[in-house]
Amino acid sequence: MKKYGRTFHLPTSPGVGNDDKVIQDLTQLYAADEVVFTEKMDGENTTVFNGGCHARSPDSGYHVSRDWMKAYAAGISPRLSDGERIVGEYLFAKHSVSYIELPSYFLGFAWIVGDEVQGWDETIDRFEELGITPVPVLHRGQFDDATVKLIIENLDLEKQEGFVVRSVSSFVESEMATHIAKYVREGHVQSDVHWTKAEMIKNGLRRSS
Repeated sequence: MKKYGRTFHLPTSPGVGNDDKVIQDLTQLYAADEVVFTEKMDGENTTVFNGGCHARSPDSGYHVSRDWMKAYAAGISPRLSDGERIVGEYLFAKHSVSYIELPSYFLGFAWIVGDEVQGWDETIDRFEELGITPVPVLHRGQFDDATVKLIIENLDLEKQEGFVVRSVSSFVESEMATHIAKYVREGHVQSDVHWTKAEMIKNGLRRSS
């Protein structure tokens, strides 16, 4: 089991907390042939691997909301090779943002093999093979100040936590501090009580037609 690396905040992100880190070098994002902006979902970072799943910290304790995720992962993990990990946002329990029409309680955003975060297109192909729904894509193109500004203006900060931007190309996990970054809304956490200690409120799934 391996903990997923930390995603640094963009310098313009208003939601930087006391223990958060801010990306210091945007060179790789500006120089990337292409980047993808995805919605930052307000859930629990979760990894599926060959053998099961775990929250961002592999030693996380039990919480009733994680039962769904364990059952979901049981259908995927046997199909993963050793050293292959699927990372995504687990959204069964409401944190600060309430969701009423999720396509799934688990939305994937990374496919890692060994120590390499795979390219975005390859990741989507792997998700399709495994039946995993990816996080919503907000924009794909060049990373520049005008694009970042436009995406921020189009966010509904009552319903969206923010966005994550990453290089479309693959990169090793040790390069996460320069190849991926996030923007989080101001005052994102709406309660002084951590979601695991509060009454669990279940998010809603989209009804199938």
